[in-house]
Amino acid sequence: MNTYLGIEFGSTRIKAILIDEKSNVIASGAHDWENRLDNGVWTYTLDDIREGLQDAYAKVAADYKKNFGEPLTSVGAMGISAMMHGYMPFDEAGNLLVPFRTWRNTITAEASEKLSELFGFNIPQRWSIAHLYQAILNGEEHVPAIKSVLTLAGYIQWILTGRKVVGVGEASGMFPIDSATCNYDEKMIAQFDELVAPKGFGWKLKDVLPEVAVAGENAGVLTESGAKFLDPTGTLKAGVPLCPPEGDAGTGMVATNSVRVRTGNVSAGTSVFAMIVLEKALSKLYPEIDMVTTPSGAPVAMVHCNNCCTDLDAWMRIFMEFAELSGHPMRKPDLYDLLLINAMNGDPDCGGLTSCNYFSGEPITHLDEGRPMLLRRPDSNFNIANLIRNNLFSALATLKIGLDILLAENVEIDKILGHGGYFKTKGVGQKLLAAAMRTPVSVMETAGEGGAWGMAILAKYSADGAGKSLEDYLDEKVFAGMSAITEQPDPKDVEGFEGYMKNYAKMLKAEEAAVKSY
Repeated sequence: MNTYLGIEFGSTRIKAILIDEKSNVIASGAHDWENRLDNGVWTYTLDDIREGLQDAYAKVAADYKKNFGEPLTSVGAMGISAMMHGYMPFDEAGNLLVPFRTWRNTITAEASEKLSELFGFNIPQRWSIAHLYQAILNGEEHVPAIKSVLTLAGYIQWILTGRKVVGVGEASGMFPIDSATCNYDEKMIAQFDELVAPKGFGWKLKDVLPEVAVAGENAGVLTESGAKFLDPTGTLKAGVPLCPPEGDAGTGMVATNSVRVRTGNVSAGTSVFAMIVLEKALSKLYPEIDMVTTPSGAPVAMVHCNNCCTDLDAWMRIFMEFAELSGHPMRKPDLYDLLLINAMNGDPDCGGLTSCNYFSGEPITHLDEGRPMLLRRPDSNFNIANLIRNNLFSALATLKIGLDILLAENVEIDKILGHGGYFKTKGVGQKLLAAAMRTPVSVMETAGEGGAWGMAILAKYSADGAGKSLEDYLDEKVFAGMSAITEQPDPKDVEGFEGYMKNYAKMLKAEEAAVKSY
């Protein structure tokens, strides 16, 4: 039996999924982890990364052995995915020069603004090139010693295969991509080199950025040292082919079959982002809209928000703690289902409650830091249903601000699919997203598996997708006959969300004051 392995490093969980030739999940494993705020920088250590990867793999291998009675010694192909963007600079000897700066950091505003103006192309703060240029502007000592700049997915690929290569979708979150060539934009590369030439560094930008590959291409083979890194027991054999590593945006598109023009998906977990595959270019640059690509290089408009479910999860922990104190503890999935389903009984506009869900900065609303808070008036209808409904609305509110720009641009969308933890409770998250977007939203059977499953599919495509485009391969070989649940926007929810957004806009002034004073 041919099997295909996908491993994705999410913000709070590293998940490993093993699929068979029919794309069915046959084994899985996961490792929970959390980023840390170290000297004002959101980061994970190299030990965090190694230990998390090994634990997630050990668990999927154990699950496979339990299900099939034999050890997992090899797979047909595998792929690595991770949260996009960020900054991992390495020197000639392969040493990490500064702690990994993740996508969550909003410390590159000056670089972001100057590069966007130089390129005439939106460069968000979390992009790798913004981090690199900010380090240059800061005069950081490590910059002259840089030999390579990688993302988390690129780093793992390098450790496992010895190759510094990323998929085109992942690369599009490092530096602008020319979709005609599926490679870095040559004009902008030259502009950057000219910009920093007076510094006299011993490297050019192309020298330090990883190689770019498109979906379906071979991006290396698991080496002896890579196999030992992944599986210290030595059970896994070297020689497994790896597909190009992709970001969580790309795997989300694959997991929801949203890689064709005029399709879109919303991934909602710790962060939330919407990806719309464009039919034509936008009329102008929008700071709120990122331009990235599908894993096969097609242009995509992306609305990315740093904050989504973290505040909702924090409130859920309060209710879980209360349940334990009461002597009636509840399983986490049961608690979520109970409270989220009850939230649909709340007032359409959440009864006057408004939350800011910002644990970190949020570029779309121009805030460099976050202060999670709940606001209500004395006459607000403060009950559990409205409290949770408010948190669900808040998780989507900043996304809606960006999506409204695309709707004003008359971007046409044939279908929207949702995936990620926000949609796990049936009939809740997708109904509220449908209200926010004023368009039907579907959730497929695979939504709960998310990006790790999408990465496994990309690994499978690299092994047996010869002669087919990624779009056709997904339609014909993966999603044919797969069912989906579609929710239409409810007029009451639409009206309620619009009313909530008016309060949310007012609340942002209080959030801005809180960031300055608290």
